[in-house]
Amino acid sequence: MPAGTASQHSLRSLPEYRDEAGSSDGSDETAIDAETADLIRPDGADEDEATTRTSALLNKYIPPRAKRAWKSTVKWMKGPQPPRPYRIRPYFPAIQEAPIRLLERYAPKRKHKILILVALYFCWLLSFSLVLHKSAFASDVPGYGSPVRIGCTARYWRDGNGCGINGNQCRPFANNTLTFRCPANCKRVEVVNPHAVGGRSVNYRSLVIGGPTDEEDSMSSGIYRGDSFICGSAIHAGMVRNKDGGCGVLEFKGEQQNFPSKKKNGIRSISFDSYFPHTFGFVEGTASQCKDLRWPLLAVSLTFTVLLSLFTTFPAVFFVTEFTAIFFHVALASDPPELTNYYSLISLALGRFLPAAFCAAAFYRYCVHYPLTGLTAQIEKTILWLGGCWVGALNNYTFDKIPIQRLTPHDIKQEPGAIPALIIVVLSIFCIALGQAWALRIEGRLPKYLAIYGIMCISLLLLVAIPKMNVRIHHYILALLLLPGTAIQNRPSLLFQGLLVGLFINGIARWGFDSILQTPAELRGDARLGTPLPTILPPIIHNNIGTTMAPNITFEWDKPFPHGWDGISVLVNDVERFRGYEDAPVDSFTWIREHEGLPEYFRFAFMRGSRSGDFSKAATWYADGGYAHQKPGPSF
Repeated sequence: MPAGTASQHSLRSLPEYRDEAGSSDGSDETAIDAETADLIRPDGADEDEATTRTSALLNKYIPPRAKRAWKSTVKWMKGPQPPRPYRIRPYFPAIQEAPIRLLERYAPKRKHKILILVALYFCWLLSFSLVLHKSAFASDVPGYGSPVRIGCTARYWRDGNGCGINGNQCRPFANNTLTFRCPANCKRVEVVNPHAVGGRSVNYRSLVIGGPTDEEDSMSSGIYRGDSFICGSAIHAGMVRNKDGGCGVLEFKGEQQNFPSKKKNGIRSISFDSYFPHTFGFVEGTASQCKDLRWPLLAVSLTFTVLLSLFTTFPAVFFVTEFTAIFFHVALASDPPELTNYYSLISLALGRFLPAAFCAAAFYRYCVHYPLTGLTAQIEKTILWLGGCWVGALNNYTFDKIPIQRLTPHDIKQEPGAIPALIIVVLSIFCIALGQAWALRIEGRLPKYLAIYGIMCISLLLLVAIPKMNVRIHHYILALLLLPGTAIQNRPSLLFQGLLVGLFINGIARWGFDSILQTPAELRGDARLGTPLPTILPPIIHNNIGTTMAPNITFEWDKPFPHGWDGISVLVNDVERFRGYEDAPVDSFTWIREHEGLPEYFRFAFMRGSRSGDFSKAATWYADGGYAHQKPGPSF
């Protein structure tokens, strides 16, 4: 019984109670009146009184115009009443629904559909496995053995003093060969931080130093510095094709000099006018028929996913199958991680798939099933959702062309074209977000999604505020952030949702679950460290012209070293030739010219133990005996 009804009934019975109990004195009447007053007071009166006081305060301090604006805004965000949910009405329904009718005609029962689905799975798995085996496991190169699978960035020489004194940690220099296998699409791989080559610095280009030295540009005359990308050099030399990759044999050629700059097969190599101890070339006639069959594999996977998309209307079957097929296609074929052992690659793909599947289950439950439920526009779904998913999953061929390698201030400032590209991307996302917000408003769901994205923004701001850490939005994180806004059944949402799912797949299958918070060292990679540089005094030069003595140059430096640094490293032509420590008696470095007619480049860095800091820009001792002191600042 409601509280108000109970109070009235009790009030009517009180006189009867007094008549039965006899007369009462004044105190009893007062007590009864107080009780009566409590009974008369309706439930929630205290709350109503507090609400009234609050409203009075708000009316006093908030202008009426602001109140009206706020009410209008809230009413507008709630959308039309009643809400109008979007539903896709297929163009040419007779054509788009034909696959569904065909399936219902020849497989009307559920068990028939399950058998067809299992058969489709089996056919895809069998064909994909056969082509993948042929693509991944090449036959031996006659006379040289089985090739080693290498990545696009593989090289022999490490930067700075990573190869030790005289490069001894990167031997052998000569009398050795390597049978290698390169993946496809290595021409696009560039250095993303400045790389010193003698007296110059190169960035955002393929690291290929040298090339053919004869007029015919023959492969046998090609000489490449040891710090060049092996696969990029093989494409430049014509040993492998960028489209298909390939196998070949690399030969170490020891110390060589005068590396020319040549443009071949779409790559402009870098010149170097001095000598280097570790070089390589390619053995002519050893190019094998092994190929990276990622394009035939794409045809297999694309055929399978398109067929399934056309003939199924069940959202869970569609999403789970497409997600799994595209994930393993990216992880094993189109953009695999750089591992030399293919069995390790399979293990890594399986290890990343399980947590990715948990994420996929979450965004299927809250995002993906909305636009797919009840959708019979089979061709539109295939073109928009599945096509967008493939575009995002093949990121290394699609969005990788945008000149933004990493969303960090350092990279955006130094990469050519990054700032205009970032502006275009941000404006595009903003316009898309406005369109999606309008659609959510029409469906009456805008306030809820504004709350969701408000929580996301607050969380990102809290992460940004964490000291000594940097927020990095990987493209799989970007997909997770934007996917909730695509939970609408209209055509733009189909396209955007498929695209974001594809980006998520590519991010996890290729790179894994990198943290949204990273240390400055993780973001820096091989970029400058920002460490102090040695102060080098003007050298003492003995050109010894007209004598039998070899020319020499002597460098000295200021002491003591800065706090935390106990040594100094000297590179000559990008090879470490000297290490001196503060507690050793040697406080100078003398270099004797070994090759007449060639310049030599000297760079200096402090060391902590055996690890070096930033190296200085190069000081140049010219072939004619002249000298140019290094300019201020680090070289890379």
